[in-house]
Amino acid sequence: MVKKVTEGITISVETFYQPDYSNPIGSEFMFAYRITIENNNTFPIKLLRRHWYIIDSNGTRREVEGEGVVGVQPLLAPGESYQYVSGSNLRTEIGKMYGHYQIENQLDKKLFEVKIPEFQMIVPFKLN
Repeated sequence: MVKKVTEGITISVETFYQPDYSNPIGSEFMFAYRITIENNNTFPIKLLRRHWYIIDSNGTRREVEGEGVVGVQPLLAPGESYQYVSGSNLRTEIGKMYGHYQIENQLDKKLFEVKIPEFQMIVPFKLN
């Protein structure tokens, strides 16, 4: 698990290789990741947007951005957390992702950016 704190928001990421949805012979490797967002501030926040960078070990780089996460824009009161699971496919056995969320302070409506820590996606047999 990797973790990063930005502007009072803690982002934690766990990754999981998905062998049932992968096809190594066809260079298709599917990974799931679980993200936990914790609001350690004294004000409520709303996650408005996400921006991801996905990089395969062959140098292929993709960007994904859009509203919210998994179809929602979660609202978190002080001390609350939100967890979701999503996924990404790679063309290689090793890759990484990182990015940021655009967050809105619900009291003064100011926007700020929260970093998503870089995390590795590695097929388990590559770790031996």
